[in-house]
Amino acid sequence: MKKTTLSVVMSIVLGSMAFGANAAQDWQDDAKDAWIDGKAETTLLLNTNLNSFDINTDVHDGNVTLTGKVNSSVDKSLAGELIRSLDGVKDVNNELSVMKHNDKDSKDLSESLTDSKVATVVKTRLLFSADVSGTDINVDVAHGVVTLKGTVSSDAERDLALTIAKNTDDVKDVVDELRVTG
Repeated sequence: MKKTTLSVVMSIVLGSMAFGANAAQDWQDDAKDAWIDGKAETTLLLNTNLNSFDINTDVHDGNVTLTGKVNSSVDKSLAGELIRSLDGVKDVNNELSVMKHNDKDSKDLSESLTDSKVATVVKTRLLFSADVSGTDINVDVAHGVVTLKGTVSSDAERDLALTIAKNTDDVKDVVDELRVTG
């Protein structure tokens, strides 16, 4: 009987220790999720491109679910990437709704990328031309219009630089702000 009582008491003690350890682990997991949720809310609040009051975060086991509404698909992607980069986040389920599809945003982004590509191509072609001092010419591109600024040593070099820019794909016009110094 003594042995049975001792066994029952030991079982109760071990069972309560396991229950206590499990409860402590649950508390730690809940605290970690709350910490991640606070970081996520703060990150969204501090980002000036997003309206954090329209975005809700829910964290469970390190997985963040974003709900609410944003103005564009760019905003939706931005929110997801910001949260994905936080320490402790395992995964992001981005359920944000895009309230208005703005073709202007897509068009502006596409135009910006095209302008960057044109600037790179023109500058590279100027640098690789043995007859043009490409290091003395600045290339700016806005809305497909290339502006060349800087110095060249002759009118012929100016004409060659302008022609290189005009013959580049996606160039709509070239503005000449080059100065002849020779």
